[in-house]
Order: sequence, then structure tokens, then C-alpha cells
Amino acid sequence: MDKIKWGILGTAGIARKATIPGMKKACNCELYAIAGRSQVKVDDYVNTFGFAVGYADDDVMTGYERLLNDPQVQAVYIPLPNNLHKEWVIKALDAGKHVLCEKPLALNADDAAKMYEAAKRNNVTLMEAYAYLHSPYIDALVADVASGVIGDVVYVDTAFVTQGYRENFRLHKELGGGMIYDLGCYCTTLILSLIDSSTEYVKACGELTDEGVDSFVGALIKFSNGARASFNVGMILGIDSHARYDRLFIHGTKGDIRSEVEYNEEGELSYRIIGPNGVKTRNVVAKSNYALEIEQMGRVIRGQERPRISEDFSVKNARLLDALLKEVGY
Repeated sequence: MDKIKWGILGTAGIARKATIPGMKKACNCELYAIAGRSQVKVDDYVNTFGFAVGYADDDVMTGYERLLNDPQVQAVYIPLPNNLHKEWVIKALDAGKHVLCEKPLALNADDAAKMYEAAKRNNVTLMEAYAYLHSPYIDALVADVASGVIGDVVYVDTAFVTQGYRENFRLHKELGGGMIYDLGCYCTTLILSLIDSSTEYVKACGELTDEGVDSFVGALIKFSNGARASFNVGMILGIDSHARYDRLFIHGTKGDIRSEVEYNEEGELSYRIIGPNGVKTRNVVAKSNYALEIEQMGRVIRGQERPRISEDFSVKNARLLDALLKEVGY
């Protein structure tokens, strides 16, 4: 298969731990270039992952600018801090590169819309990176709900609660930190994948840190079709621990679906469908969501598919995040 030459704009932890290993598994991806501000970090990525070239700051341009000026780079993955997404996504799009940007795409819906305008202006693809939404597990969930196996969806409840941090970008408001941006976007995108309706109202309360970011949030969403959804997100399960809590409950007019699969998991996954005739377990085998995401982006670039995470979906989710942030006083 003809491979897309990818450049990585930044040496973030999510790139090292998840996305780049997924890219190495993707059948239509060539790891071509890595850019960072530090030559030491760039060299480490080149040596660890086998990039063909590495770009760091020089006397004329930043490493990011040098990568965007490389005509060999066809697509760019951007895992920079949230507050830098808009600037570098638009610069990459204006450079004629296809862009996969780490979630959340933007700090507000207006910025997200401007980023998609830049993509259309330059006739290139922009997609928001929600790797978990590419999983066969999510495909199965959405298909079962759409089939009516539990009737009409009345209520969805989900949670993503993890550990606290001693020093992390998630603690800093100027970097777009906080739980709604970091974890709440997982819950809202899952809810919007299961409930196809406009939002009637949003209610939320949050605990804010001394730095002014939300460390725990509980929310209720009412949809125009009568369905409701709730979620909890937070970093309250200790400091620098690996503790984590995930859940999903979908209640319908004919039954329920329950799952405790963690967001972005791979391997053998399952959820239970509980109906009037008993309990059925749905088993799904999923390979790396990050590999699936990169492969799908490659097919989109080749004109074979439409983006799994569409402009309409991303902007709709951004509007929901805006409403939640306003509710908690962010």
C-alpha cells in the first residue's frame, strides 16, 4: 500500500507512549520526520523510533517551522499543549499539510471552526485525534444501539477518573489544562456518538484548583429528543499513581448496556447487553486504536473514505465543551 509520509510536530508524551507506536503498526504510514524545540529530544526520537529526519530550532526557524517547510512531509500529527493547537494547526494547513491534531482540537468552538475553514481553504484534511473512536469496540456499541437492541436510548452515564499530578500541563490554565479539556472530551464524544440529538441544556459543577483549572467535574446533559446523559471526570485518585476508574452505562426503553472497558483500550474487550430475555456478552477484539486512527487518516488523504471524526462532530463537541466550561466557572 502506498504510504503517507508523516511528520510529528512536537515531542509530547502522548506521541512517545501511544501515537508513534501506533503509527509504526499502521500499514499505510511512514514515520518520516520529527520536530521539537530541543536537539537532544529530537535526536532521542530519531534514534528510538527511526525517523528519517529530525528538526530542532536553529538560528532562523523553529524545529516546527523547519518540518512544515519540508516538501516530503505529507501529513502532520500535532500533540502540542492545547493552547498551541490553533496556531500550529493553521500553520500546517497553510503549508499544504494534512493534519491530525490531538484532542481537544481547540479551546473553543469558534477556533475549531476557523481551523476547519483553513483546511478547506487549502484543500487538505483536518481531523481531530480521538483514537478510541476508531475502535471496533466503539463500532460494536454504536451498531448495537442503532439496531434497537435496547430500544430508544433514555440515559447514558460514563466516567473517566484518574490520578492527580505533581507537575503537569493539565494543572495550568494558560496551557488549556483541566479535566473537561483533558478527560471530559472523551465522555462528551462518546455520549454524542450514542445520542443523535441537539443539546437542550447543560448543567455542571466542578472543583477548581488554586491554579484555576477544574480537577473534578460532574455534569448533566439534556437532549432535545428527551434523552439525558451524565458524566464524571477528575484527577482525584492519588498523586502520581496508576489508579483509574472508567465506566459506561446505557439505558434504553427495552434494556441496558454495561461496560467497564477503559477508554482507548485494545485487545479482548467486552460489554453486556441486558434485556428482557437475559444477558448477552458482546466480545470484541481490537488492535491499537492509534494504528486504526492513522490508517483511517491515510485512507481519507487518498480519497478513499471520509474522516471518522467529522467537522460537524468536532464543532458540535466543542460547543458542548464550551457550555460545560462556562457552567463550572473555568
